[in-house]
Amino acid sequence: MLRQHPKGLYLLFATEMWERFSYYGMRALFVLFMVNALMYDKVQASEIYGSFTGLVYFAPLLGGYIADRYWGNRRSIVVGALLMAAGQFAMFTSGLFHTDAATATPWLYGGLGLLIAGNGLFKPNISSMVGQLYPAGDQRIDSAFTIFYMGINSGALLAPLVCGTLGDTGNPDDFKWGFLAAGVGMLISLCLFIFFKDKHLVTPEGKAIGLPPVSKRDASGNAIKHAPLTYIEKQRLAVILILSAFVIFFWSAFEQAGASLTFFAAEQTNRNVLGFTIPASYFQSINPISIVLFAPIFAWLWTKLGKRGVEPNSPMKMAIGLLFLALGYLVIAFGVSGVTADTKVSMMWLVSLYMLHTFGELCLSPIGLSLVVKLSPARLTSMMMGIWFVSNAAANKFAGMLSELYPEPGKPVPQLLGYAVNNLHDFFMLFVFMAGTAALILFALSSTLKKMMHGLS
Repeated sequence: MLRQHPKGLYLLFATEMWERFSYYGMRALFVLFMVNALMYDKVQASEIYGSFTGLVYFAPLLGGYIADRYWGNRRSIVVGALLMAAGQFAMFTSGLFHTDAATATPWLYGGLGLLIAGNGLFKPNISSMVGQLYPAGDQRIDSAFTIFYMGINSGALLAPLVCGTLGDTGNPDDFKWGFLAAGVGMLISLCLFIFFKDKHLVTPEGKAIGLPPVSKRDASGNAIKHAPLTYIEKQRLAVILILSAFVIFFWSAFEQAGASLTFFAAEQTNRNVLGFTIPASYFQSINPISIVLFAPIFAWLWTKLGKRGVEPNSPMKMAIGLLFLALGYLVIAFGVSGVTADTKVSMMWLVSLYMLHTFGELCLSPIGLSLVVKLSPARLTSMMMGIWFVSNAAANKFAGMLSELYPEPGKPVPQLLGYAVNNLHDFFMLFVFMAGTAALILFALSSTLKKMMHGLS
């Protein structure tokens, strides 16, 4: 399978792998840094986390527009990578002066701002370039996104192990080294892209992809306008927008990994193995490890089902993903039922949750990326990828708000729309109800959405 794909795919794989190493390395430490070094409380840390990650995924809407209209994918990726590297080094500086709030805080917010802006330019453009390597209708695109997605998760796998080892030591002075490693990872990503883009980022005919758009003009010198969207194109774009709404429910629960589930790992999970205490940040590697292990199996499964004519359509796969997500929270809700705040539970409950969430992610995320490329008109691909990531933005902001409901002894009982979160069981069951309901609705809509895709799946 690997030999069937262009070399440009593996350049994008490596570029994205190191960028994700940078992002997830920082994310693994972020809330721990705010709580343990800057002495923020959990509610404040969760609020900042949700706002940051929300803006990280909102910015690609603007970045996709800039690329489609002015800069092209290549220039956008280079500028975005530079901004993100600067942001990670600003986080390093914040960690360096963490005992001096007047100095550390501006560096923290400056670093977050640079990371948001850089990600906005980088994220939608590298994803949309994957599809540009192949001719229209090429059946390899789905498997290409599966391979690309393994690159994302290879970086996410290494990040908590490296940055967590350096920064999550129990000593607040060491957080800076984790942020420094994240900055170095971003520079590696940038260098790989700059040095190899001209050679490998080409169409099958050898034409460069990702260049700035060329303004087309008629004989009179007037700019030629694009033809209006057809009825079929509008229906396909509507499918992207509808599925984007369901993605919010998935990622708002999934992204608890960087907030409430990190608190749970740090405080109520027995992390001792043969006398060694596993850092809480390490648990964020379970998901990418599982992605790397199970992505080929899921790709094989879809192919096998496709040959038999029983492969679920893309909306159905995404509904299955939401169901796996709900099941993960149901498992851990059972594990903490009746547990008091001073009791530590087996790490296997958290491991099981992350494994089930991985299965859900494999049914939803690479399928969604591929679907955006297939359903979008070529001239709107980067912008539609940005719109797809806007749903992640809303989800991450919502994730931070939900994390604020994490129950703490001695504090008022959190409530959401009349639902009281008295304990961890109540907290986790909230996600079971939310994801399970979204899954059932999407199952009901899947046949209608399939018709609106007009032959694409």
